[in-house]
Amino acid sequence: LKNHEFTFDVDVSNLPCGLNGALYFSNMKADGGLSTEPNNKAGAKYGTGYCDAQCPHDIKFIKGEANVLDWTPSSNDSNAGKGRYGACCSEMDIWEANSISTAYTPHSCTTNGPYRCEGATECGDGSSRYSGVCDKDGCDFNSYRMGDKNFYGPGKTVDTTKRMTVVTQFITADGTDNGKLEKIRRIYVQDGKIIANSKVNIPGMQAWDSISDAYCAEQKTAFGDNNHYATVGGMGPMDTAFSGGVVLVMSIWDDYEANLLWLDSNMPADGDPSKPGVARGSCPITSGVPAELEAAFPNSSVTYSNIKFGPIGSIYTGTVTSSSSARPVSTSSSTRASSSSTRASSSSSTRSSSSSRTSSTSSSVSGGVAHWGQCGGELKVF
Repeated sequence: LKNHEFTFDVDVSNLPCGLNGALYFSNMKADGGLSTEPNNKAGAKYGTGYCDAQCPHDIKFIKGEANVLDWTPSSNDSNAGKGRYGACCSEMDIWEANSISTAYTPHSCTTNGPYRCEGATECGDGSSRYSGVCDKDGCDFNSYRMGDKNFYGPGKTVDTTKRMTVVTQFITADGTDNGKLEKIRRIYVQDGKIIANSKVNIPGMQAWDSISDAYCAEQKTAFGDNNHYATVGGMGPMDTAFSGGVVLVMSIWDDYEANLLWLDSNMPADGDPSKPGVARGSCPITSGVPAELEAAFPNSSVTYSNIKFGPIGSIYTGTVTSSSSARPVSTSSSTRASSSSTRASSSSSTRSSSSSRTSSTSSSVSGGVAHWGQCGGELKVF
């Protein structure tokens, strides 16, 4: 992915407040540990090997062993629970979104690849959140949270009533595939027009439009947040993860831990929305209750299609609508990367507590919103 761009089309028009259609990269093994764990005879095809930066405890098999020690069943899901161990690894959230808000977020870990954590401190559980091996908060870029409330949403600059192309570019320091990852840039294409990412409009911050270590340091200071992102190594572990290979995951889920307020409303819920960093979207603080969502929106859906990756500037086309550094290569390019290009099928997928992961896939994910979450929830699956 380094010195490359990753693009996909997405339709979030059928995702209301409280639902998250997510697409992200996990630093798990592509085979789910099949080749390295003697006790693992299942592999990714049958749902083993998953990990992410939340160090989820609801993974039923970790490192080839059942996570049965201290297993506590979930109070609201007969198929879920939490065990002694967590499954940790770096995670790049390319896309977490509904029709109201979106964010992209690197979550780095001090460990490389899948790691089984044990204990509150190592796993970063509860009050030890900022002591763990992974950065659970991550360093997010949410346009609404970063000061542009008119950029993303129904009828806004990026209109969520329509399908859009999402472009993420991974910029290296020297412009080569082996260079150090230093910046993650976001661009949109809609109705044939290239839309540069919104710029930060927060007191004390520069007008950033991309994620970098400098951006993250300023953001954490401006919002008064713990910079665990820097503590675990900033962009460095993400660079390492990309160099070794990551696995693409897609999901749709609701949040049993925090009602997804961290994405599309105020977090904390009782915080002052006029304080920088509190407001993340226009959804009411009473929204996002899973039981209510599942009853009111049983046919919610997100559709991903046209997933591609290739050299920066080679995949997407369109007309530039505003001045920006969005496209470092000629906008007339119509070259399509051949390394991965798939289109969504019309069939829908439902959730289970364990499922396979694929490194290049495209699907329509709909119906039966999931219990598993990530930033503030538990495990995302599809």
